[in-house]
Order: sequence, then structure tokens, then C-alpha cells
Amino acid sequence: MPPPVVTGLSPNEGPPGTRIKIRGENLGKSPQDLIGLTICGVDSLLTAEWKSVNKIIAISGPIKGKGDVIVTTRSGGVGSCNVTFKGYQIATIGPLKESAVWVEETEFFTWGRHSLSPSSYQQEDPLGLSVEDSEKKVSEDDLLLYYPSKNGDITSDNFSAGWFLLENHQATSFNDLQAGLVHLRRKVQGQKEGQLSFLKANIGAVMDQIDTLVNLKDRHETDLPKFGHEPTLKLEKAIKESEHEARKLFDDVLNRKDRAEKTRNALNVLTRFRFLFCLPCVIDRNIKKGDYDIVINDYIRVRNLFHKTDIPIFKTALNEVEKRIDDLQRKLHQDLQTMPVTVEQQKRLIRYLVNLDAPFDSAWDAIKARSEYINKKFSLIYEYHKALDKPEGGKNSKGGSSSKYSKYNKTPTTELTIIPACVNFTDEICLSITETFPDLWKIGQSYFSGELQVKVEAGRQVEYKHMVMNVIETFCKYIRVSLIPNTLEKSERTQFGSFVLHEREELAAYLPELLQSVRTTYSTFIKLDLPSEALDIISQLLQDLRIYCMSVIFLQAIDQIKLLDEDWKINYSGKFTGVTELPLKFMRLIEGVAHVVKDSAFTVEQREVSLLENPAAQKEMEKQMNHILTAFHDVLNNLACSEDYHESPVVSQLIGTPVSSHKTGSKSNIPIWEHRLLITLSNCIFTKLTVLDLIAGKFKENALPPLQIATARNKLEQLEKSILDKYLEQKSDPLVGTIEPSMYLGRFDWHLTIPPTDIRPYVKECINNLINVHSEIIHISPTLLNTVLPQVVETVAEELYRLMSCVQRFSREGAVQARADISALQDFLQDYSTEKAKNDFHEAIDVVPQVDRTDEIIIEDMLRQCKARMKIQVMCLKNKE
Repeated sequence: MPPPVVTGLSPNEGPPGTRIKIRGENLGKSPQDLIGLTICGVDSLLTAEWKSVNKIIAISGPIKGKGDVIVTTRSGGVGSCNVTFKGYQIATIGPLKESAVWVEETEFFTWGRHSLSPSSYQQEDPLGLSVEDSEKKVSEDDLLLYYPSKNGDITSDNFSAGWFLLENHQATSFNDLQAGLVHLRRKVQGQKEGQLSFLKANIGAVMDQIDTLVNLKDRHETDLPKFGHEPTLKLEKAIKESEHEARKLFDDVLNRKDRAEKTRNALNVLTRFRFLFCLPCVIDRNIKKGDYDIVINDYIRVRNLFHKTDIPIFKTALNEVEKRIDDLQRKLHQDLQTMPVTVEQQKRLIRYLVNLDAPFDSAWDAIKARSEYINKKFSLIYEYHKALDKPEGGKNSKGGSSSKYSKYNKTPTTELTIIPACVNFTDEICLSITETFPDLWKIGQSYFSGELQVKVEAGRQVEYKHMVMNVIETFCKYIRVSLIPNTLEKSERTQFGSFVLHEREELAAYLPELLQSVRTTYSTFIKLDLPSEALDIISQLLQDLRIYCMSVIFLQAIDQIKLLDEDWKINYSGKFTGVTELPLKFMRLIEGVAHVVKDSAFTVEQREVSLLENPAAQKEMEKQMNHILTAFHDVLNNLACSEDYHESPVVSQLIGTPVSSHKTGSKSNIPIWEHRLLITLSNCIFTKLTVLDLIAGKFKENALPPLQIATARNKLEQLEKSILDKYLEQKSDPLVGTIEPSMYLGRFDWHLTIPPTDIRPYVKECINNLINVHSEIIHISPTLLNTVLPQVVETVAEELYRLMSCVQRFSREGAVQARADISALQDFLQDYSTEKAKNDFHEAIDVVPQVDRTDEIIIEDMLRQCKARMKIQVMCLKNKE
């Protein structure tokens, strides 16, 4: 450190005892670094009070004149001074002079033969003039400039009259000065007149002395016969006796005076150094009040003043102070490590310990205490919820925790809501690390940035990094243990244990909110500007949680789809007609799932990677969506598989209907088997053509990965064909089966000889049966007409072709009848005839022998009359599209 430099003094002059503020540069790093201070050559270190590297306060000593202020430090050595301080003596205040301050009763004169009166200490003006104070006195600096090496003291060898006059008679008039000169000359002349002049001036006193001497001679002559020539012996003896008696008389008084003097001296010492002697009690009082700053300031001050003392009583008092300071250091160090405590409180305690030169690594102990506190809190939270995760801990058999007041059940109710222990644990541990970890990071940054003004030991950076990473890794492992234990190694699962496994529907409702809790924690860590290495640990946890959340939501949707039940109520109005609520329920369920997945798993927040870019997430979502679509396919398939429809007890409970009612009264509301097939077929086609596209659009609208519906559509097409085959089996086969018996009713033979006049009854029966099917389809779902009826017509045409091919021989009349029957069916069913049906009708006609023009006219007339009679049937089978 560079040498100290004094650049400013306030004030820059004054009498002894002036409080001086010394300002400058490099004035010491601490009170211990200040080892010397002289003011105008006088050592003033004892009164020095170090404030900062730029400020010292000291008291000036007995100095007079100008001089430098020199500061000496252990780190910089002897310094220099750019300014000077001027000391001067104030006028002595005598007992007869008025003063505004208390004057100690000092002994100004002595008693004895040459004693002087108190007035003799008042120095008279040699000119005989009064010395009046004047505000416009000439400064001492100017007088030194005019009269070098001189002064105004008349007793001094360097006396200067000019100095004396400027100092004492600057305002005196010239006439007064002349009078003073005359007075001075008279006094000098009077001293030069000699003994005669002295006798003349004191003749009275001289005569009195002569008379006294004569009286003494007479008395001596009178006493000589009486007392002899040695009278002083008796006098000496009497004096000694008097002295002995006096000593006896005053010894006690003198002893008491000595004791009083000692007591007074002790009291003076106690009064003068009462700050030191009272400090232990003051420290105790301030510690109780918590005024640690005052304690530290007092301790530093007394240590600077007395740390080098050799006086036993001072050492004893200082030892008492040191004992209390040691106790205070231990108390502050204990408070520093006692959690919970705020960062600001820790910083303040560290500052106290640093100022007290405590033998602790306070800052590092504070950091370790915070880290241990966080890990201990993690463990306590885990053990608490782990204990509640058992049936005997107040749980149900599935591991739920009963709580009337919870984040997930904010309204108190009389019925307890079962919340899984892992849910409460995850929420609480996220809240815990959000509250505690920022303080650990802040105190660490303050430590390494030098804000705490402590020395950073080597290797602490690495140790602190390990400490932070351990806290973050422990937090993430606890979250994984709670929600996704399968992502941990076997050894880690053994180390941390695990919670009771829960059903998907128990966790699915809480997962989005738990994911948001972890995200909030992650956001807190990001704001702390943690290194990427630490943030990546939580980022990976978040990614796994998002994938798990998405998977659970989809799995829950699959479970809900499996529980979807058909109410068989067909919608005949609105946007979607001819279908029941089943596919719409499925669509709304998937739309809700898409919305929840988007808001939770696929929402990308700060420093998160989109799951659209994650192959594992895309693969998982594609798999789950295939399962979802397959689940609905299975629902439709189950509805079409069995003629006996029984609503499951689970579904009955879900919709709030007793199972018994479905076994009895509700059976009347269930359509017959053929109608159920048509309803299921309608729902299947509607799902294939409309619902899948709407769901894919919803996924696109929510910015989710494109939904692959080709496989699901293929499965639905196969299911559609399967249901249609079942319906045709139920409707078409019986219908077609009646054609042959009706055709040959009454032993009819195509080799007849009676001319035909109308189409055969079997044709009319077949048309009526088709009208019945048409009516059934119209009643169930008009949209199925072009799907179902053409298939029925195909079977009719195929059967007709087969029957005609089996005829051995046609007569002319039989050929006319056969052509009329086939043409009637062909005309009546032409709106629903497929290419195959048309081909079968043509081939059936081709099998019948040709007829001439006359027979064709007969056939046309028969068909015209038939259509007229069966006008209503023709209208029924007319395709309105």
C-alpha cells in the first residue's frame, strides 16, 4: 500500500485539546494498521480514532506554533503532509479574572517569609496603561514576519518593543503612549536615586525599626539575670515539645489527608478512564438490546487506546472486555448458522464478526449452514409426506392424504378430499426451494464478489459449485421419486425410496398444476443467472415431466373413452344430424385433452425446448393418439358385436343411475339390434368422415404435432364394413331369402300358358320389404341410405339373377312375365342400384328368352299400370338427393 498522505485538516489551528479531523489518502486499512500519528512533532496516537482509509480523528497535544501532521501505517510506512497545523496557547485564567468556564483551584502562591499577595501574579503594564482587548489584533504569523526570532514577553532575552506595542497597544492613542513613556522613565529614575532616596521615601518605617531594636535591647538586658546567658536552650526544648505535640496532633489529620488524596486520585483515574471500567456493563446492556454496532465501535476504540498498556488495572478491565467480546463472537456465529435467517441478517452478522476479528470463517460457515438447511428441509418434507403415504399414517389404502384445506381443495367441506401424498410433497418441495435457494445463491455471490470483505480461501469456488449442484440434483431427484420414479437408476430409487403408486385418474388432475409449480421454480433459478450446467439439470427434469404429463393425460383420456356409453338418442337437428352424442362426446373429450396438453406439456416457456422438436415426445404422442383412436374404435366395435346390450355397472355409477334400473325399466329405451347396428354404423361413418378431421384441425389449431388419422380411418372403414355386413345379414338375407319361396308360391312354373296381366306378388313383396328397410334407415339416419340400401339392392339383384339362371325352360308367357318382373324391380330400385346391381339385373334379363315387339308392348303396359297402382311405393324408393 502507498505511504499515507494528509491533504486536509479541520480545523487547521487551535489550542491544546483541539479535536482535529484529518483527511487524506492511504490512512490505513484498519485501526490495527495505524501505528503512528504526530501533530507538530507531538505524539497523538493515543487519542487517534481511525474511521476509514481517508479519515482519522485526533486530539492535539501541548503544542505551540506551526507543524506537519504525519501519519504512519504498518502497510505504507511514514507518510507526508500537504498542509500544516498551528497551535497556540490560550491566555492563563487567574483567580481574579472573570471566566466563562470552571477554573480548578490551583495553588497560585506559597506562604513564607517572601510570600506575595495574589495580586503580585497580575503582571502590570510597564507603561502604566490598561491593556484592552481588541478584535483587530495583529496575528502571530504577521508579527513573526515583521520581527523574526523575537517575542513580546518583557522577561525574555528576545524581547521586542515593537512586537509588544503591536500586540498590546495597537488601539492606544499616541498621547497615551507618550504619557506611558513618561511613567516608565519616572520609575526607572526612581530606582537610580540610591539608598538616601530610599531612606527618605521610607523614613517612618526606619524609625519604627530603630524603636523596635531599642525595645529588644532593653528586654534582653532585663531577662539576662533571670534566664542566664543561654535562654535558647529552654526555647529549643519548648519548640521540640511543641513540635512533638503538633506531630501527635496532626498525624491522624495527615493520614486521613493521605487517604483522601489516594481516594481522590483513584476517583480521578476512574473518572478519567470510566469509559474503560464501565465498558463491560455497557457491552452487556447493548448486547441485550441488540446494539452490536455500538458494542463493536466501543471495543475497537478501547482496544486502540489500551492494547499496549502495562498497567495491571487496565489489563484487568481489558480482559473483562475481551471475555464479553469472545462470548459475543460465539453468539453471533451461532446466530449466523441458526436457520431460518435472511441474507441481510447474515451479511450484518458477518460484518460484525469481521469487525471483531472473530477466529471464524464466518462467510463460508453461513453458506454451508444455508446448504445444510436446504438439504435438511428437503429430507424433513420427504419424511413427513412419506409417513403420510402409509395407511397407518392417516391415508387410505391407495396412498392418498386427507386434507380439508389444501391448494387443490380450497373450499372446506365436511367430506375429506383424498389428495395423493406425492402431489402435496411435490408442491411443498417446489415452494421450499423457491424460498430458500435464492438466499444461498445471493450469499455465495456476495462472498466471491468481495462484498462481505473476507478473504476467499483457495478451492472454495469448486466446493461452492459442488454445493449448489448437489442441492439442485437432490431437488430434481426428489421430484422424480415423487412423480416419475422410472426415470431414476435402481440405486437412486433404493437411496431415496418411492411413494405409493397411484391410479392415473388420481394424478392426472394434478399434473398440469404440478408441472407449473416446477416451471415456477425453474423461472426463479433462471432469474438468478445460474450457470447453464445447473439449469440443464432442471431443464431435463421439466422435459421428462412434460412428456410424462402428456402421456398421463392421454392415458386418462383413453380410460374415459372406454367408459363412454351410448344413450341411443339420435340427433335430428343442428349441425350434426343422424348421429348420437357418442362421437360428439368423443370429439369434445379429445378437444379438451388437446387444450390441456397444449397449455401444460406443449407450452414452451423460457429456456425450454419445444416437444415438437423432441423425437421421444413425438413418438410418445403418436403412440398415445393411436391408442385413443383405437379405444374409440373398440367402443364402437363393442356396441356392434353383441345383440344383447347391457350397460356396465361402472358406467351406470358414473351417470348416477342404479344398476338395477338398467336391468328392468331402462331396457325399453334400448333400440332393437338392427337399429343399434344402424346407429353404430352412422356414428362410425360420421367419425371417419367428420370427427377425425375436426380433431386433426383442433390439434393443428393448438399447434400440436399433426395427427396421423389414416390408420384410424382404415380401421373405421373396416369396422364400417363389418357393421354393414352384420346389418345386411340381419336384413338383407331374410329379405332375399323370401324371394324364391314367394316366386314359386302355389306351384308356379315359368312354363305357363296363361298370358300375364300384372307383375308377380314376390316382386311386390320384395319392393315392400325394401321400403321397410328404407323406412328403418330413414328413421335411424337418413345419411345411411346411400350406404346401406344399395348393398341390399345388390343382394336382391344377385339373387334374382341366380333364380333366373336356375329356370330350365321359359314359355312365351313365362318369358314375358319374367321380363316384366325384372324390369319392375329394376325401375323401382334404379335410384339405389349400383353398377353391380345393374349388371345383375341386365344379366337376369339376358337369361330370359327374347320376346317380340308385341310382347314388349305388353310388358311396357304392365309396367305402366304397375307404377300407377304403386305410385306411393315409387315415391318411397325415390332418392331425393
